[in-house]
Amino acid sequence: QVQLVESGGGLVQAGDSLRLSCAASGRTSSTYITGWFRQAPGQERVFVSAITRSGGRTYYADSVKGRFTISKDNAENTVYLHMNSLKPEDTAVYYCAADLNAGGVVGSARRYDYWGQGTQVTVSS
Repeated sequence: QVQLVESGGGLVQAGDSLRLSCAASGRTSSTYITGWFRQAPGQERVFVSAITRSGGRTYYADSVKGRFTISKDNAENTVYLHMNSLKPEDTAVYYCAADLNAGGVVGSARRYDYWGQGTQVTVSS
C-alpha cells in the first residue's frame, strides 16, 4: 500500500502563495501518477494537477493553469503543489492521491487507489 499525508495548507489572503506537500510512504516506487484534487464546501471533488512517476509529464486543470506548479522530489518521496496568485475560489480541502496503474484518466478521481486525509486551504478576499 501507499500512505499519503498532505501538509502546508492554511489561511491566506488573495494574491498570496502556498506550497502544499504530499509525503508518501510504503510502496512508493510502484506509484505511476500522483494527483491533487480539491473539494469546496457543498461541491464535488475536482481535479487540480497531476505528475507522473518520472516527473516528466504534468497536468493542470484550466482553473489553475499558469498559477499552480506541481513538482516532486523522488529522494524524499514528496510531491509539491506550488500555488501562486491564490483566489478565493481556490478555497477547498486539497487531497493528494496516488495510482499504481498507467491506463486511467488523469483527472478522474475514481481511478486513484490511495488518498491522503486532506489539508485545508482558505483564501480570503
